[in-house]
Amino acid sequence: MIRVSLKPEYPDFNMRVRQPGRTFLGATPNPNSKQFKRKNYWTRALSELHAAYAGVCAYTAMYLPDRGSVDHFRPKTAFPELAYEWSNFRLAGGRINSTKGNSLDILDPFEIEDDWFYLDIPSCLIRANSNLDKALKGRINLTINSLGLNSDDIYVQERCNILIAFAQGQIGHDFLKERYPFLAREILRQELLDQLATIFKL
Repeated sequence: MIRVSLKPEYPDFNMRVRQPGRTFLGATPNPNSKQFKRKNYWTRALSELHAAYAGVCAYTAMYLPDRGSVDHFRPKTAFPELAYEWSNFRLAGGRINSTKGNSLDILDPFEIEDDWFYLDIPSCLIRANSNLDKALKGRINLTINSLGLNSDDIYVQERCNILIAFAQGQIGHDFLKERYPFLAREILRQELLDQLATIFKL
């Protein structure tokens, strides 16, 4: 994970998402999941959310070739007043959104620092920065485990595949930085631009 900056909401958001959402909440102040599903106005913002964040998942920092999904960072059933607020939306892959569920223990990509998460190469596993204090490392590890960033082989293999493609010259650094910013940052931080082929024994 890397820090994600909140992007401004698009001009029609208030009319198309917030206002109908508030009307619904006015009549149903504490909706359950089934009621929310029938009034999922946030899906109207998905294309704009994908465009605003350049298609990069807030949690995996990897490009989503489809539109992904709208994650409510603060779960909508626990915080209904935030269900239709742009500032509570995070672009997320459908798989990781389902894994996150209604967890309140996940670190917010809008509030983390860039040096909190490190990538171990060549295992492609994400680690907490060993220089951080114990409490913060615990929260980072809880986030990694809760989201399945290391336990889900799909995420690990994708990270390795992208690094190998970069090492083989199939993709350039600009492409890597745009679509896989965490990987691009880690290659530079670890000064591995010219060593990846050797590390992966290519």
